[in-house]
Amino acid sequence: MRDLILVGASGLAREVMAMQQSAYRVIGVLDDDAGLHGHPIGGVDVLGGIDMAAELPGSIVVCVGSGAARRSIVGRLASLGAGCERYASLVDDSARLSANSLVGPGTIILAGSVLTADVVMGRHVVVMPNCTLTHDDIVDDYVTFAAGVAVGGVARIGEAAYLGMNASVRQKVSIGAGATIGMGAVVLTDVPEGQTWAGVPARELGVRL
Repeated sequence: MRDLILVGASGLAREVMAMQQSAYRVIGVLDDDAGLHGHPIGGVDVLGGIDMAAELPGSIVVCVGSGAARRSIVGRLASLGAGCERYASLVDDSARLSANSLVGPGTIILAGSVLTADVVMGRHVVVMPNCTLTHDDIVDDYVTFAAGVAVGGVARIGEAAYLGMNASVRQKVSIGAGATIGMGAVVLTDVPEGQTWAGVPARELGVRL
């Protein structure tokens, strides 16, 4: 087993510690909250601040829920010399990924999720439990899927977008970079970047039909 450092003393970090996977063992957590240093989270000690990740041996995964925050941390660590090769891709043993799907470094895929044919998933994506992505979906870097999201085929999810719990995205629909999709939303048309959509069918918040 390879050593793994988790960046961010968060609920997501505890989700990662609870994963059923045999490739990595978590040896420490890093967080900038000095009040956490020397104390355990999920049974693993918080060793110090985030910048220590560039110095410590082993692989890294950023366990912060916000895609924009993950992007900021990855950029910060890159300035300290931590390149793409330092990041682990973590997939729970119960997740089902087709052999022809691709998963980028730093991505976390939790229990019960399914990637079918030719799904392409970027770097530092977080997939919470029981999500389904179907054929030919493209997921850009730093996207976050809350639990139970379902995405139809040939969809495109833009960088750092957030899809809320149990949201559904119709096939061939694009979600713009930085967009937010509310819990239980049913997305039938393209969502422009940076907008927040919710409802059934989903529409931009604050806009009346």
